[in-house]
This record gives sequence, structure tokens and C-alpha cells, in this order.
Amino acid sequence: MPSTHPSVSNSNPPRRSLQHVSTAGRALLEWWRAATLDGLIVGILWFIGLELIHVPFAPLWALLGGFFQIIPTFGPMIALIGPVLSVAFSGHDEWRLGLVLGLYGLIAVLEALVIAPYILHRTTRVPWWAAFFGPIALGILIPFWGVLLAPPLLAIIFAFYPPKAKPVSTGRQQPPRP
Repeated sequence: MPSTHPSVSNSNPPRRSLQHVSTAGRALLEWWRAATLDGLIVGILWFIGLELIHVPFAPLWALLGGFFQIIPTFGPMIALIGPVLSVAFSGHDEWRLGLVLGLYGLIAVLEALVIAPYILHRTTRVPWWAAFFGPIALGILIPFWGVLLAPPLLAIIFAFYPPKAKPVSTGRQQPPRP
């Protein structure tokens, strides 16, 4: 005779736990899509900028720049090494090296303040302010790991919040109130 005592578990996991795992998994998948799109946009920006500066092997450095963009904080710095060494060893002047460093700064600012928060908000339900301040706050709380884990954690956290209901428009204008 099966036991009906609440402390005895069934062999089937509770449906609610599976829903939570499914929601978290979907949030991580959406975050991965956002990170991939972010890397693609940054790679295109690198390609355009490096071609305008006439850096040797610009397509390769742009491809690596987009790929390394997936690594938060340190990826863009790693991506900078190739173009800097390419310009330094190709015999170009310091002006072109300064342009490469300026391009890195421009891409880093655009990505951190505009591109990444916008894409994370559009792909997941993470608000812009959370995408911007989340890595900063978690970087202070958990110095190295907080910055790395903030975007996927934010995607999971905000996946559990219900979406805001948008007002339904009837198509008719309301008469002005006296």
C-alpha cells in the first residue's frame, strides 16, 4: 500500500521544479543569443574601424574581436592585443597605433553603455538599468566572478518576473474631460 505521508517523495519530480528549470534554461539560452549577437555587432564594428585605419589582417582581428566579446570584461582587452601588435610590427607610425587604441575605447564605451544593455533588454527581459549596474554591483560584491556571472544571472532572475501588461488600445480617442 503506497504511503500518503507528506515526507515521502514520489518517483516523479514535482511539476513546479521542472517549470523553474525550464524557465532558467530558456533564460540562459536567450542570454547566449544576446551575447552572440553582441559579439557579432562588435566584430562588425572592429572590422569597419580596422579597415578604415588600414590595419594588417583586419578581418582576422575583427573575427577574434567578436569572438572574444563573449568573455565579459577581459575579452575586449584580449582582442586588442592582435591589432596593436599588427600595427606595431608593420612599421606604421604611432599615430595609427593611437587610432587603434582610440577605436578600442570607442567600441568599449558603445558596447558597455548602448549595445549590450539594449540587446540584453530586447532578447531577455532584463531592464537597461539592471544590465548596466548589475555587473558593477556584483563586481563589488564578488570581485572577479561577479562581473563574469552578472549577465546570465540577471537573465535568469528577470525571467521569473511576470511580464508587464501593456495597455490595450481600443482605437477610439477618449473625449477630453471638462
